[in-house]
Amino acid sequence: MNFEDLRLPYGYPVQLETRSAGGQPQRLSCRLLGCLPGQWVLVTQPRLATGTRLRSGQKMVARMMVANGISLFACAIENAATVPVPMLCLSYPKAMNFKPIRGATRVDVQLPVDVVNSTSLNDMGMQGMVADISLSGARVEMIEPIGDIGDGLTLAAAVSIGRLERRLCLKAVIRSRIERSTREYAENLPAVYGIEFTEDDDDNLLVLHGYVFSELAKTLHASL
Repeated sequence: MNFEDLRLPYGYPVQLETRSAGGQPQRLSCRLLGCLPGQWVLVTQPRLATGTRLRSGQKMVARMMVANGISLFACAIENAATVPVPMLCLSYPKAMNFKPIRGATRVDVQLPVDVVNSTSLNDMGMQGMVADISLSGARVEMIEPIGDIGDGLTLAAAVSIGRLERRLCLKAVIRSRIERSTREYAENLPAVYGIEFTEDDDDNLLVLHGYVFSELAKTLHASL
């Protein structure tokens, strides 16, 4: 697949990921202006934090959320222009990386979560850890049992989506009690569950999608 095969419209959101002079990862938001196949991809100049500079030759990873997945490519800044609009000329990708997103596509995380059994008369919450997550469900590790198969749960966690901090709140149901891994034995986590999300609130689902896509994109970037 070539970049132009994506047929992205002008103004399409693009995220650039690079590293600061101190080696810290930076994510910059910009928009697509166009491309010259085989030579450049043109994007708007991103807003930069005070003291941050972009230089010719700086290596980056560009990524875009497309209809059914995430597309990424490695590039470098070849030039910066101010007319007709402030923009960056990025090197044209030699290869595209694409990861289709399906409801069952899982990504490994270590996300602290508060869990309440909504079926039980005892609504006391417990702390747990989400070990992996997808758009449709998750693997949740608990320090003690919280319910039986078929019980309803509510989960709440603080998540980071790029530079944004959001509260993820989801309804779910326990679908399985999972055999513990070697790590879970070693960390004395006696109860591990496979849960299915049953959330129907659009705002909560939007946060879920944003978080899963963001975490998946991190794993794709690390593999480049």
